Amino acid sequence: MRSAALSLRQRLMLQLLVIAAVLAVLLYLTVRTVAGRAAEATQDGILGAATIAIAEQLRGSEAGVSVDIPYSAFSILGSISEDRIFYRIDVAGQTLTGYDDLPLPPKPPQGQAPVYYTSDYKQAEVRISAVSRPVLVANRVEPVLVMVGQTRLGQAAIAAQVAKVAAGLGIGFFAIALVLSLVSARSVLRPIDLLAAAVGRRGPRDLRSVEHPTPKELRPLVVSLNGFIARLRAALSRTETFIAEAAHHIRTPLATVRTQTEIALRQSEDEATRRTLRAVIRAVEESSRSAGQLLDHATVIYRAERLADEALDLAGVVRGVTEALRPTAELKDIALRLDAPGPVPVRGDRMLLESAVRNLLDNAVKYSPDDSEIGIAVRAEGARATLRVQDRGRGLGGKAKADLAERFHRGGNVADVVGSGLGLTIVEEVATAHGGSFDLSDREGGGTCALFTLPLR
Repeated sequence: MRSAALSLRQRLMLQLLVIAAVLAVLLYLTVRTVAGRAAEATQDGILGAATIAIAEQLRGSEAGVSVDIPYSAFSILGSISEDRIFYRIDVAGQTLTGYDDLPLPPKPPQGQAPVYYTSDYKQAEVRISAVSRPVLVANRVEPVLVMVGQTRLGQAAIAAQVAKVAAGLGIGFFAIALVLSLVSARSVLRPIDLLAAAVGRRGPRDLRSVEHPTPKELRPLVVSLNGFIARLRAALSRTETFIAEAAHHIRTPLATVRTQTEIALRQSEDEATRRTLRAVIRAVEESSRSAGQLLDHATVIYRAERLADEALDLAGVVRGVTEALRPTAELKDIALRLDAPGPVPVRGDRMLLESAVRNLLDNAVKYSPDDSEIGIAVRAEGARATLRVQDRGRGLGGKAKADLAERFHRGGNVADVVGSGLGLTIVEEVATAHGGSFDLSDREGGGTCALFTLPLR
């Protein structure tokens, strides 16, 4: 299963952090802009007050215009910072006092309120306030323009300080947003984690509908999941039914064919016909065994992920399978010696364990010579339940157990015996599914020893 480049938690965190970063930048710009404008408005107000204070000291006479510049006007401006201050008083376009090159306003002031403008002067940026006042001189009204300028070092210092504060606020806001994003992402995704944990705790056989309480945004997911579980349950049920019906519908006709062929063999006196009928019987036996073991293997694969967890007596399971195979063994005069002195408790799936034991004993009977004995021992040894099956058959033929347990793989010394190559595969897979083990070895004196173990209950 491929995973996305970013998880939902990472995506949510990334989106929240991007939003927080944008808001932090906006906060920084807003604080800096508003504070800068406030500082500029404050300085303009003080600069305008100083200009008006000078304008109020203008006096007209027959000789001309006089002015007594108040000390307080410049002291107010000097108290803010170490800025330089410039002033200029013009009467009818002629400089009365001050810096005669101080830039004039772009437009003449109108009314009583001062006008403000910024200009470069003396290699510095200067903020200038200008106000116009009419003065009576020798019975005529002369316009007098009063200008006061101040460098912006103090305002720049205030702006820098405000920028630091705004940056601190932005960083603090982002840090708080980071913590809140972590908490928010965990809180938002917690219902998904709880739903995943509830589903993950289920066993392989638990195919009930999910009824875990979830937010309404997750309801479509839960509905889809329940629909999938329902379809899976129906499919598994159909599979189990198919396997059972297939086993019945395949084995029964083959058994009928074999019976009819054996009757025909007994009634026929023609040797060629008898050879043909024997070949038919062998082919039917091979088909019946292959079909049966293929279906047994399908059952093992199907049930291995959905084991029935039953309390069982391994000795009782082995005893039942042994008695079922005893008539087949007696046809070859093979004695089945069962040694099971007491119960051996295990937990597992009865159907699979019976299939594994049946294949073990069937192999032992099939490859053992006539008039021989097969030893079957069931014991509880330490924390393990063990089943040993020992015969005097053909042995492993130089093959390793791993090779013989592969699907459709048979030893080189059993080509003349009907088989499908699935028996030991089934035993191996059943042992693995139950947390047990399976081993084969050559028996001293000839034959094979099969060891099948399970955890002891």
